[in-house]
Amino acid sequence: MNGLFEALGEPTRRQILELLAGGEQPAGVLVEALRTRGPISQPAVSQHLRVLRTAGLVTVRAEGARRYYALDESGLRAAQGWLAGLVDPLGAFAQPLDALATEIARGRRSRREATLAPTPVGQHRPADPDPAPGLGTGTGTERGRERFGA
Repeated sequence: MNGLFEALGEPTRRQILELLAGGEQPAGVLVEALRTRGPISQPAVSQHLRVLRTAGLVTVRAEGARRYYALDESGLRAAQGWLAGLVDPLGAFAQPLDALATEIARGRRSRREATLAPTPVGQHRPADPDPAPGLGTGTGTERGRERFGA
């Protein structure tokens, strides 16, 4: 994202991006479109295109003597992702936390179903499996002493 927002800070460059949003354009068409909005030279447009290319916002394709410019989707996604992080800084954790909540609910449901299931006469319900193997039984303090040799 080096220089990405600096490139977007210039109004002429934003206008170029708006023109390219309609699809790939040759440099000459971009120059003429920008000239309808105000005086600008072809070398100035080329300089703006170079800055946009360096920032990763525009790609260029050569065909003979012509240069065709298009939006670079990866650069736009990088800018969008960075801005989205400002709006929702915890957004990246939403899916993993949802998955964790689902697993916790499944575990609770299976324990509840096991508790509610009738035990046939003459049989004993097996003890619950050790929830934390290797940590021993008892209170957290006792487990900590066993674990750390205290």
